[in-house]
Amino acid sequence: MKFATFNFAAGTALAIGLMAQGVAAQDMQFFRIGTGGTAGTYYPIGGLIANAISSPPGSRACEDGGSCGVPGLIATAVASNGSVGNVNSINGGTLEAGFSQSDVAYWAQTGTGLWEGQPAVENLRLIANLYPESIHLVARAGAGIESVADLKGKRVSLDEPGSGTLVDAKIILEAFGMTEGDVTAEYLKPDQAADRMRDGAMDAFFFVGGYPAGAIAELASQNDITIVPITGPEVDALREEYTFFATDAFPAGTYHGQEAEVPTISVGAQMVTSATLPEDLVYGITKALYNENTQKLFAAGHAKGKLITLESAVQGAGIPFHPGAEKFYREAGAIE
Repeated sequence: MKFATFNFAAGTALAIGLMAQGVAAQDMQFFRIGTGGTAGTYYPIGGLIANAISSPPGSRACEDGGSCGVPGLIATAVASNGSVGNVNSINGGTLEAGFSQSDVAYWAQTGTGLWEGQPAVENLRLIANLYPESIHLVARAGAGIESVADLKGKRVSLDEPGSGTLVDAKIILEAFGMTEGDVTAEYLKPDQAADRMRDGAMDAFFFVGGYPAGAIAELASQNDITIVPITGPEVDALREEYTFFATDAFPAGTYHGQEAEVPTISVGAQMVTSATLPEDLVYGITKALYNENTQKLFAAGHAKGKLITLESAVQGAGIPFHPGAEKFYREAGAIE
């Protein structure tokens, strides 16, 4: 609530200031984007996007070096608890848009997975897939784990109860004909699982996030590990059923001792909104994201900003596009 109050107050002050300069209130529109904690990746990326899509009244024109955003739009990045909180706030109308992992968005929109037993957020719509969050399967060297199928009978951490990683791990096991009962399952955070692996008490663990992940990089620098490929016909079938997964790979050298590229799959960090937002507004926002000037700002502003491209925007969608976003992608040739 503190963030919402602060942003509302800041927006009100800006509105009063602009009206004092003769700018009509109806010329302005405020747009709140839920991100994540201030120490994470979502928050700074949200700030970049908020700046990119904003174009307050009186701003310099895009062609003159000003903002290439939506005329009259004032967007703000709001710190939040992340994917689940953002989806709930969009559904409740306290955010216009927000960031979510593609799997969480899928479960919310379909009422499955983490949303099992809760009302589906049927109006949830996709603006853009931003960048990948890779699924890591880390194994202790010498544990005899070279593929997902080798996890059978092993001690495996699937992440904490209630986490998206746990649901993803179950889906991957199922694709290879296994359940939690086929492994000695534990439910630990990645850093705790890494500590257990150092002690020889853990054979493998799952983690979903951008690479290189700190806990895994630290583990690899001190112990011999294997980054296990998540690939094969089983994964091809999995991706047909669960469209929020996209193909991915860890480049050679991502982690100490990893000499070759390792294929995997990923979920996307996505920008989502409500179907109730006007088509022309979301069209303008989507167009602003992939403007040439905006793309340069993203690439210069954050390491993940380089991955926010028109090509990646439509990968691993999982949920329907907002009609405004879909219109832009069709015009740009990104989708047929």
